Amino acid sequence: MAEPFKLLIGPHTVAEISHHIGRVWPAWDGASFSRQALDGLDALELKARVLHLAQALRAHLPTDVDEACSILQASLGPPGEGDDLSALRTSPQGLAGWPVWPLSETVAALAAREHPERGLAALHAMTQRLTAEFAIRPFLIHHPDLSLATLERWVNDPSAHVRRLVSEGSRPRLPWGLRLQSLVQDPRPTLPLLRALQDDESAYVRRSVANHLNDIAKDHPSLVAQWLADHLPGASARRRALLRHASRSLIKAGDPAVLAAWGVGAPFKGRVQMSLSPQPLPWAGKLMVTVALHSTARQAQTLAIDYAVHHARAGGDGHNVKVFKGWQLSLPAGAQVQLSRAHSMRPVTTRRYWPGSHLLSLRINGQTVQEAAFELLPEATAS
Repeated sequence: MAEPFKLLIGPHTVAEISHHIGRVWPAWDGASFSRQALDGLDALELKARVLHLAQALRAHLPTDVDEACSILQASLGPPGEGDDLSALRTSPQGLAGWPVWPLSETVAALAAREHPERGLAALHAMTQRLTAEFAIRPFLIHHPDLSLATLERWVNDPSAHVRRLVSEGSRPRLPWGLRLQSLVQDPRPTLPLLRALQDDESAYVRRSVANHLNDIAKDHPSLVAQWLADHLPGASARRRALLRHASRSLIKAGDPAVLAAWGVGAPFKGRVQMSLSPQPLPWAGKLMVTVALHSTARQAQTLAIDYAVHHARAGGDGHNVKVFKGWQLSLPAGAQVQLSRAHSMRPVTTRRYWPGSHLLSLRINGQTVQEAAFELLPEATAS
């Protein structure tokens, strides 16, 4: 079994941080820092551990922000090279990897309100040893103009990790990060940054741009549809891949404009048959979804086929809908095809099921073409 994520930050992290700050600052009280940092650490989850260590750092660093940031920067090891920093670790040369996260949160706490330029300079260094995508967000909240102007300069930075920070740090709905409510409401300030980075040579950067656009799509679908209209025609293969990933939520939702941009907006011309088995479905079983298509069109049809499961709620009070990717194909004129997919109804940590009547709706190019009900038996009936 994999170790819990929270163990990425532990006593070893405290020891590494204390050693390397002591290496560059003779006045460092490592023993006192370690006592505070370790007190209560075991009971905390990952992000709470990071913030706990940052609090201990603030209590033991100089009150002068420039001096504190300089000490933290001096404790860093060499910057990472290439796209992947996952193998970067602390070495005798300095801190890198997970210990840098508490350092970046310390910078955010010290500098985001009153010393933004000094803090952003420190994050520029730290993001090249791990990432500063969480720590930069208070700067964007308290000093949006200065922070966006800084990000605009960084789109041309030699480091892919700095360029990725431009996109990832300004995502409106970054998981685990502070929500940038002003950019949720109006994402237009970040669009020039994404435009500059969508053809970046680094796949690491391009994937962040795709995720940023997907964030925007959750609140402003028409803006992303327009982005596709502007940037998809004549796009290179890697830009198309980025835009496809950026479109994923809207494709699942059946957004007509986005489906049309990808050439799958036209209604299906033909006959559809769908069957679900077994009926009823045993608890934690697999539902076999079988779809037969018969084209009546005079030319080939490009089809994006998804299905939505309307899961029964506790007590039979309505349904929760979840869309799943099905198939993509080009169906020749007059052709027939049979498709099948085993859909697992085994409970997982992120999804709980309830027995009772469920519904599966089949969508072709965003339009529901067939629906069928199935009964999920109670857990007590499973053998």
